[in-house]
Amino acid sequence: MNKILVANRGEIACRVIRTARAMGYRTVAVFSEPDAASPHVALADEAVALDGQTATESYLRVDAILDACKRTGADAVHPGYGFLSERADFAQACADAGLVFIGPPASAIAAMGDKAGAKRRMLAAGVPCVPGYLGDDQSDAALTEQANVLGYPLLVKAVAGGGGRGMRLVHAQNELADALAGARREAASAFGDGTLMLERLVTDGRHIEIQVFADTRGNVVHLGERDCSAQRRRQKVIEESPSPFVDAAMREAMGRDAVAAAKAVGYVGAGTIEFIVDAQRRHFFLEMNTRLQVEHPVTECVTGLDLVEWQLRVAAGEPLPLRQDEIRWAGHAVEARLYAEDPYEHFAPQAGRIAHWRPARASREGARIDDGIAEGGAVSPFYDAMVAKLIVHGRDRADALRRLGAALEAVPLLGLRTNGRYLCDLLRHPEFVAGAVTTRRLDDWAAQGEAINVAPVPDDADWAIVAALRMRAPGDAPTSGPVALSVASRRITLACAGVTRALAVAGTRVSEGGRDVDVVLHAPDADGWRAVDIDGVRRQCLLVDDGRRVHLARDAAVHVFEEPSPFPQPDASTAARVARAPVAGVVAQLAVEVGQRVVAGQPLVCVEAMKMEMWLNAAADGVVSAVRVVPRDTVASGAVLVELDLDARETT
Repeated sequence: MNKILVANRGEIACRVIRTARAMGYRTVAVFSEPDAASPHVALADEAVALDGQTATESYLRVDAILDACKRTGADAVHPGYGFLSERADFAQACADAGLVFIGPPASAIAAMGDKAGAKRRMLAAGVPCVPGYLGDDQSDAALTEQANVLGYPLLVKAVAGGGGRGMRLVHAQNELADALAGARREAASAFGDGTLMLERLVTDGRHIEIQVFADTRGNVVHLGERDCSAQRRRQKVIEESPSPFVDAAMREAMGRDAVAAAKAVGYVGAGTIEFIVDAQRRHFFLEMNTRLQVEHPVTECVTGLDLVEWQLRVAAGEPLPLRQDEIRWAGHAVEARLYAEDPYEHFAPQAGRIAHWRPARASREGARIDDGIAEGGAVSPFYDAMVAKLIVHGRDRADALRRLGAALEAVPLLGLRTNGRYLCDLLRHPEFVAGAVTTRRLDDWAAQGEAINVAPVPDDADWAIVAALRMRAPGDAPTSGPVALSVASRRITLACAGVTRALAVAGTRVSEGGRDVDVVLHAPDADGWRAVDIDGVRRQCLLVDDGRRVHLARDAAVHVFEEPSPFPQPDASTAARVARAPVAGVVAQLAVEVGQRVVAGQPLVCVEAMKMEMWLNAAADGVVSAVRVVPRDTVASGAVLVELDLDARETT
């Protein structure tokens, strides 16, 4: 290998490129139209444009990837994770083109890519598996019969792919038909294969995975476990190593079974064996991810190894750098996934321009930030909602959790909503601190309205700070000392999170409703953070005024203030007449047609964005007057999808 093309984007592309270049390899990036200015493009030695916006139009095109290799002279391909990384046909196409595929052979990907077939192999190899249905009869009648035999709750799972796509949790028989239809549709869209399997749900289970590595000479080792039990909607949120639940005996048994699983399919390279562990500490094989994992940095932290370097060495034909008895683990590592989503609105994905992102601030304090975004860039709706990973390594678990919380507070992302504060609250939740979170806990908390799922609101001091900022005297020096305020009293109206307040500012005094606060703003540092004196007590906060809005970040929470428009706003009845796309995305399904009568709450149209399906429901009773889209249409945020003629009583 001399030149490596990275067939991916974002933080994983940056991650692979850095290690490859450090090892002396030249690198090639590929990019879609929305990613033309992304950091991974600038980081590589060369880059090739792919046509299109969506993954299907760009990163999933095998012919375009192979053509990019030919045009640049790349002789090896690293698939990253997601996209083509677990496609056996892609690995085979690379081999047929004379390229080194930095991953397992196509035969191993195919063996483990079919989840039903993989479970059959594992059973033959003596690896324990969760009971389920793996049959070829894919009719609803057959699946329903088998589900009733297995019992509820259970999981409907796509046999292809991963990442939670094509997976549905079914609590009772009356939910099964919708789950089968939804899982098939999502799996066919994501992986081109709608084949399903059933699996008994291990309630209150722990998701524990083992990192394995194999070379071309028959050597296979494991690098310990990762605990990925903190999940919402089957998507991992926080991962750590070692697991607070796993003892030495479990680690040895799971490691032994993971190595056996890899050997059973002739595995080569980095892979992950995922297990579900029940309350009796029994582990069951779930699936194998035949690629590098998103959470691989925690393993790197506790072992001191570079897993991408190991991948490249194995792909070059070298033996594994260490034997099993030479691998050591030290300390505790935790990773948090920063998502562009609103955790307080059902984790709805977000897209838009990044107004502020300065990860170096946390890096200077010892945190590792893996990202593929930049301030001034945009988060696209066409790809995964994960924008960065924050990883810390501590001497023990308590030390690591404390450090990760501080890192999240130090690097808020401004411009669109993220789960930053949610992650902080999760890290400090008593149940998580006790190491007692299972795979269902986060979803249970959301259903129960646990405090962690309630959006933080700005306090009185936050309102006063923003009012003072907006009332700065012209010509304030931005570099040093306190910021002067106008002497004359001025009034300002601000809105934030659905609340509007009128405040008066005179000198350093900010008044509202008979309450006075003394506010002294100090000049910002290079990252935009300010010291602010509130009635003589100093606090630190990040303030960014983009001209239209003021973003205030403190304690990992971000509050966005603006001065309300003086012009009349549309009333509720006007808004109820149209269903608009909540974010840019793709129309996944239409449930109505022109002339159809609907009632309030009835599903109208489903938009898919960032690996999530979002249904838009009728806001009132009426008749569908227009349908502006068809399935698979790409739509912009705010686009009108369906229009209604409301019943007369709804508009009066």
